[in-house]
Amino acid sequence: MLKYLLRRVAMMIPTVFAVSLVSFLVIQLPPGDYLTTVMVNLQKEGQVVQPEQLLALRQRYALDQPLIVQYWTWISNIILHGDFGQSFSYARPVSDLLAERMPLTLGLGISSFMIGWVVALAAGIYSAARKYGVLDYIITVLAFLGVAVPGFLVALVGMYIQFQFFGLSVGGMFSSGYAEANWNLGKLLDLLGHLWLPAFVLVMGGVGGTIRVLRANLLDELGKPYVVAARGRGLDERSLLLRYPVRVALNPFIATIGWAIPAIFDGEVLVSTVFGLETTGPLLLRALQSQDMYLAGSVLFIVCVLTVIGTLISDILLAVVDPRVRAGMA
Repeated sequence: MLKYLLRRVAMMIPTVFAVSLVSFLVIQLPPGDYLTTVMVNLQKEGQVVQPEQLLALRQRYALDQPLIVQYWTWISNIILHGDFGQSFSYARPVSDLLAERMPLTLGLGISSFMIGWVVALAAGIYSAARKYGVLDYIITVLAFLGVAVPGFLVALVGMYIQFQFFGLSVGGMFSSGYAEANWNLGKLLDLLGHLWLPAFVLVMGGVGGTIRVLRANLLDELGKPYVVAARGRGLDERSLLLRYPVRVALNPFIATIGWAIPAIFDGEVLVSTVFGLETTGPLLLRALQSQDMYLAGSVLFIVCVLTVIGTLISDILLAVVDPRVRAGMA
């Protein structure tokens, strides 16, 4: 197990460098750069753009250097100094911007992931164990709706229902009366009142596919000879279900952790944008629109690194749960 873990960690190092390079190049794909966007916006406002001003900004942010120099400066500062650079759009350090939005991003993402994981596990097991029942059909319909309906559309419908029929404020993190207030129980409850709907949308978007995968794998396991033999020896149905088939069917379920961890960080860009939440999702969207290379590149880089880490965690958990995976390590 230790040898396998060391080998996987060693493979992560070149992978992280590769994804950092891809993250940096993605920001460079659109024509022009951040200064091009600034120049266009100033010209739309009727302001005169001085060439000397643009040249000074280009030299300040090293935009006059080759791409490889810009990339190496960026990645070396991150690795050696933890410096993600300066955001052009906000004129602030990228690390400060990320630190401000991290608590809400992590809180919303982790809570949505944990709730979705529990709901999908319970619903998938019940749906497979009581297949073709009334509740199984209801779970199937809801799961397909969760997969088919875009998250931003669910967010818009939910906001409309919340405002039209219940008269509750929608969007943002606080009501107008609590926006500038000091933290107290009322402000905390107001925050939770604004966050339950985004959490529900995020749960609905991720739980449907997981339920279907778990149900299909569990049904496949329930038809195998070892289950029939265990049932013939008189093992009760609940113990039989939880001891053997569920453990094997959990493999694809556990594998989704590799995707869920980066999803916690990016905050589901469209959903957070619709709700007006101050997570990293809208921050990334604005950075991409304005070609804010350090901000957008840093968010993409962190998401990619979390994907690699999530994949490693998934592999380790699979080895713990499934003895066949451990046997393949030898």
